[in-house]
Amino acid sequence: MTIPPDAPPADPELRRIRAFLAAFTRRQAERTVDFPGGFAALDDTFALSHGNNHVLVDGTPDPEALPAVVDGALSHLAHRSVYIPDAAVAEACAGPLTEAGYRRSIVLLMRHGGPVPERGGAREVDLPALRGPVAESWRRFLPDAGADVVHALVERRAARRRGADDVRFLASHDAYGEVASWADLYVDPATGVAQIEDLVTAAAHLGQGHAGVVLDTALRLSYAAGCTTVFLSALADDWPRHWYERRGFAPVGEVHCFERF
Repeated sequence: MTIPPDAPPADPELRRIRAFLAAFTRRQAERTVDFPGGFAALDDTFALSHGNNHVLVDGTPDPEALPAVVDGALSHLAHRSVYIPDAAVAEACAGPLTEAGYRRSIVLLMRHGGPVPERGGAREVDLPALRGPVAESWRRFLPDAGADVVHALVERRAARRRGADDVRFLASHDAYGEVASWADLYVDPATGVAQIEDLVTAAAHLGQGHAGVVLDTALRLSYAAGCTTVFLSALADDWPRHWYERRGFAPVGEVHCFERF
């Protein structure tokens, strides 16, 4: 299948978001391997983390050749992950990737369009404060994962410091000072783009409003830094997307995620 000429998306906000994601991915990586139509972002320190070791297709590769290209770039890993933010490119590559054993999921890119929240309440924390709660959450989400996988998923947060000039870890605390909910905030005042990522609430604190506190704080900080494009990502078929919609976010694009284990 031939991919149509690569035309920029009509929505300028989506162009800015895609450019931010590509730049963050490159900056976060320990090393990158370029190929026609994209690149592999690699981090040997966190080899078990798919989010740190994957292929990002940000151009127009040869669809038939893509599975072999991915195998070459990720040959030292047990998994294969390919992220494609352009729907036309994803459709062109879907056949060859499916035939090669990949499964596809869709992540929505959602931009904030509501008013700036009047209140926040979360505060910035460092990685040590998050290690326990994040490890607990991953054991909840991935009950069959080994200790080495959980360790990598917790510690990989350190690599995110490289992804943008301003990277903050935000947390809401309970009355006893325990971390109840947390998220990352990546801010790029130069381009006016900010991303809120990995918003999670500890099991013991679900339904208590802590996620809203973290989200509101991240939004306030983003707009205070001069960012006019504030976005996050959410699985298209999971309930959080509807929660985000109620808080002023709307889908503006998609990332097609192809994975093989």
